[in-house]
Amino acid sequence: MYSRRAAAGGEQQHLSNRVVGLVNLVTLVASVPIIGAGLWLQAHGGSSPCGSALQAPLLAIGFVTLLVSLAGFLGACYHVPSALWLYLAAMLLLVLALLGITVFGLAVTAGGGGTQVAGRPYREFRLADYSSWLQRHVRAERYWRPALACVLAARACDTLAAWTPLDYLRNDLTPVQSGCCKPPTACTYYDDAQQQQQQPDCYRWSNAPGVLCYGCDSCKAGVLEQLRRHWHNVTILNVVLLLLLILFYSCACCAFRNTATATSSKTIFHLHPRWEYRWSRWWHGRR
Repeated sequence: MYSRRAAAGGEQQHLSNRVVGLVNLVTLVASVPIIGAGLWLQAHGGSSPCGSALQAPLLAIGFVTLLVSLAGFLGACYHVPSALWLYLAAMLLLVLALLGITVFGLAVTAGGGGTQVAGRPYREFRLADYSSWLQRHVRAERYWRPALACVLAARACDTLAAWTPLDYLRNDLTPVQSGCCKPPTACTYYDDAQQQQQQPDCYRWSNAPGVLCYGCDSCKAGVLEQLRRHWHNVTILNVVLLLLLILFYSCACCAFRNTATATSSKTIFHLHPRWEYRWSRWWHGRR
């Protein structure tokens, strides 16, 4: 009876190690195409401002995933407590960072949403409706210039070039198209008396394809609205990732406890005994 219980306990102890090892093997393999995508963008997307903006994040995510997964895989499968300890520390930092980024993103993207234009299917957006942090960044030239370059590269306004006034009454517009590709609906260019009281964006508008309303505050608001919508979609993914990370962290804690139980506290930060034996033989052989 005792031997059966001991066997069952040992099997449960090794289950967490197998789960952690398998999960980290999958993430270890998945990090390779992420790094490859970052290197490909570095080689082929250097001329694209949107592509170049993704190079550093992809490479950073790929290499961090590679190193963390390697530590978790070695620690769980080869019973290296020091590797598992580093893996747990990295996972804890990752959970805290992801939680902080999610909360911060929700705080700064609050507000917005635009107002419905009467008699038309699209909305228009005001820069003042967004957080002061986003307003400061989008007004700064060093942040707005690459964002505008991405808008121009996407050619979002090309489809509106052949539209008639009737098309604006029937078709919806994306936030970028609503803010950057046309003047605000309230603008009028036929009544001299009303032109004196119009909002500044009405004077920034131009029919020139390279100008349009790219210098308008409504264009900046459209970009922020697009960012806000994307971030709210990413938030759902972040919550799922947080739950999965907490689950994996719990399994890793069990694996660390199992490995540390079978290892002396004096050697918890040492290498695997077999590796230490081979290293000792190689070192003494050189001497």
